[in-house]
Amino acid sequence: MAVAAEVMSEDERSQFERLTGTQKSAILMMLLGEDEASEIIRNLSPKEVQHLGTAMYSVQGLDQDTVNAVLDEFLAIIKAQTSLGMGAGNYIRNVMNKALGEDKAQSVLSRIAPSTSARPIEILDWMDARSIAELIIDEHPQIIALIISYLDAGQAADVLGLLPDALQSEIVRRIATLQTVGPDALSELENVMQSKFKANASLRAAKVGGVDAAARIMNFTKQDMEQRIMKDISRNDRELMQAITESMFVFDNLILSDERSLQTLLRSVDNELLVLALKGADEPLREKLFSCMSKRAAANIVDEMEALGPVRLTEVQTAQKEIINVARRMSDEGTIVLAGRGGDDFV
Repeated sequence: MAVAAEVMSEDERSQFERLTGTQKSAILMMLLGEDEASEIIRNLSPKEVQHLGTAMYSVQGLDQDTVNAVLDEFLAIIKAQTSLGMGAGNYIRNVMNKALGEDKAQSVLSRIAPSTSARPIEILDWMDARSIAELIIDEHPQIIALIISYLDAGQAADVLGLLPDALQSEIVRRIATLQTVGPDALSELENVMQSKFKANASLRAAKVGGVDAAARIMNFTKQDMEQRIMKDISRNDRELMQAITESMFVFDNLILSDERSLQTLLRSVDNELLVLALKGADEPLREKLFSCMSKRAAANIVDEMEALGPVRLTEVQTAQKEIINVARRMSDEGTIVLAGRGGDDFV
């Protein structure tokens, strides 16, 4: 421990040793300026913000020697981890792994550290959609489907939209019917990617694609593109088209959207349709939608729901689908943002 810790009294040392890691972090945060601290907090999750905020309150009034000991410990750790000689590579790798996850970290390190290998497929996560589309356009549809199925749904939808129209439905159909891909298939995929990237692959069986993966990608496509693709799939496999449709953005997903978007949506939906749709909705979703209305409007909806009595499940589902169709149209127009679908967030 540094000098400050050496001159601490027994009580002060005991106080320092009782501090948790979160409390020590809180002390360091309070030593920063407001602007710097707010930048850090902005990158934390809600739970982390709550824990750190609680800790910041709990460490108020600590004596200066204890604060100095925390700062000295922090500096000692930094010096040990960031020496510009031995261990610097490990430090960078550890930071990347913690920030991005092991696979994505490998992708980044492959470009900045010559000795670090990365899986070619993972590197695609860090490329823009147009570059990926140009990279895979000449490959076999099955290879394209396999590559797209590895991408984030939003990115996958962007890449799909840049492929020829005639190819899009074939790719979605192949993604929807993918299941577990064995080492041989992955080896073939890696061989294709090896011509673009130099990397050593660690092969293992992996579950990719499937109906849910296809549905997530379709959620991020524009409605006209979605309708065209689904129509093409339906010609060859109506059951598959139905399975994808049922797994796509549904009424319950509205709970993930922001209040402003929901308020805009509700103003565009007839009350009768909303009453019917909410009859089959879970309580959390009802409460979320009610919170986007005035108290009087919410009370009127509740009264109408009670007066409506029992209704057929098919009627409820039809009403919910109609509202989702309105929501998706407004999302395509940029009027609202639906969490789980494509589109830019409002700022």
